[in-house]
Amino acid sequence: MKNVADPVDRALLDDWQRDFPVEARPFAVLAAQAGVCEAEVLDRLARMQAAGRITRVGATCAPNTVSASTLAAIQAAPQEVERIAGVVGAEAGVNHSYLREDAWNLWFVATGPDRRHVNRALARISRNAERPVLDLRLVRPFNVDLGFRMAGGGGKPPAARAVDATAMRPGDRELLQRLTRGLSLEPHPWAALGRELMRPEAAVMERVIALQAAGVIARLGVIVRHRALGWRSNAMCVWDVSHAVAGEVGPTLAALPGVTLCYERRPVEGVWPYRLYNMIHARSRTEAKEALARVRALPGLKGARHKVLFSTRCFKQTGALIADREGERA
Repeated sequence: MKNVADPVDRALLDDWQRDFPVEARPFAVLAAQAGVCEAEVLDRLARMQAAGRITRVGATCAPNTVSASTLAAIQAAPQEVERIAGVVGAEAGVNHSYLREDAWNLWFVATGPDRRHVNRALARISRNAERPVLDLRLVRPFNVDLGFRMAGGGGKPPAARAVDATAMRPGDRELLQRLTRGLSLEPHPWAALGRELMRPEAAVMERVIALQAAGVIARLGVIVRHRALGWRSNAMCVWDVSHAVAGEVGPTLAALPGVTLCYERRPVEGVWPYRLYNMIHARSRTEAKEALARVRALPGLKGARHKVLFSTRCFKQTGALIADREGERA
């Protein structure tokens, strides 16, 4: 796409959003594939990070496995948006926060090492914002592996993977917390991470490989900022369907072109009846509406009550909170 005209930058973004090499000099592997030197790859990634095109080279973890999370929403009058968004963003565990077109207009993801931590964060936000908070807990994911091809669309979601949380070992939480913040952009990032954790490089790589194999690390690679790369017309679509219908239509919905996330969440009786969610990330509202038309035509969703909440502003986008204080829960 025109926002990433340079072919080497495009290749780095397209080819390495997942399956980042777990070996001593990973950026040399990227360089060899791109046909440039290692130093140039590091420079390009650093420049893209400084420009806000990528957040980090690091990991995302399978939801609600080694930590807890929930999608939440709060109502803010126009004159209160800045204040309440500040209250939400001040919580360390809030890793995504958006303004969307609805009466429930401030949406965020609250994360933490356990459900108790998330509950306390939501209570603080509600108290400080002086507003009730919708707590929309995950029931089951159909696709949560968000990735973007520079040619457009999210591509076909990867096959669902079983997660074995029993693979976790002492010290893994701290390792995962560092990985969600991102690797150092230097020739030996695993050795640098080992120094931070006071562990040998080989031991760090061994644990990363094991956590990937167990599905705990859902994705390891370049984490992009989709809005900065051209996907600016993004909508969260919510559907009032039964648990059974969500299970039937969810996998098909997740595989539709333009649909980048899909999951079932617990509704809130009398307030928010919507159970099935999907995100559409598009480069224009026209493109988003084309994707929405495909979604509306699906058996099980045709005629279903729904809402389409376009995002109008991003307040926060960062990695999840896994350890309350690093090492405390290792």
